[in-house]
Amino acid sequence: MARIDVRKTYKLYIGGQFPRSESGRSYVVNDAKGKLLANAALASRKDARDAVVAARKAFGGWSGRTAYNRAQVVYRIAEVLEGRREQFEAELRAAEGISPAKARTYVDAAIDRLVWYAGWADKLTQVVGNANPVAGPYFNLSTPEPSGVIAVVAPNGPLLGLVSVVAPLIVTGNTVVVIASEAHPLTAITLGEVMATSDLPGGVVNVLTGHQAEIAPWLASHMDVNGIDLTGVTDVELATELEAAAAENLKRVRRPSPDEDWLAEPGLERMTAFQETKTVWHPIGV
Repeated sequence: MARIDVRKTYKLYIGGQFPRSESGRSYVVNDAKGKLLANAALASRKDARDAVVAARKAFGGWSGRTAYNRAQVVYRIAEVLEGRREQFEAELRAAEGISPAKARTYVDAAIDRLVWYAGWADKLTQVVGNANPVAGPYFNLSTPEPSGVIAVVAPNGPLLGLVSVVAPLIVTGNTVVVIASEAHPLTAITLGEVMATSDLPGGVVNVLTGHQAEIAPWLASHMDVNGIDLTGVTDVELATELEAAAAENLKRVRRPSPDEDWLAEPGLERMTAFQETKTVWHPIGV
């Protein structure tokens, strides 16, 4: 008797768990040749709310960890990803129709990107924080702190692009609700599996799959979301609508160029974009 393959069921990743969409909906994801690859969960407004609740619940504990410990956790994600590289290479080849060599390049770059950001975790404060000269007998010290819960519309780069937008946020203490690439969502859920089996606490990263035009407006207007990264929004009208919705509670909004080169060397900007600066005055004494 011929054996029947066990097909993978792709769900959402919320609060460290893999629930189906509460709506019961799904949508078809095709491979590079237009053939059925899998069915992905079609997240709803309720799923987005649940993801924000999970991210907010995780924020206190995650932001309260030392930067060095967050670096260890992000490095652990890179370790687990390294061990599952063959699976990711196969998924990228199927989803994007790229060559094995190019798939290896993207997986290598994603792993290296995680390690790079992990290395910056306990160094960023020394670079962007400072002691301010003031006229008076005071120490005046400024230091960066995470903004809170950040919503992210991920770019089409289903692995490297996703890692490049999520890693700098979590390594600096934020928690994330990310809308995966609508065309290539499956790798994002597999990356969620990597995070679930690493030391990353549940709720620090939450992955929704579905239509960004349906989910993103609710996240942009959500009063418990502190910032939104519009990297993956290519529709100018939608991006403008999301910026207007985000203004309702003065969210930080990042709207970068849609032509970003993910293989280029990253800078510090993605780490500092969603940081607040806290300044402390302290008397020097006599």
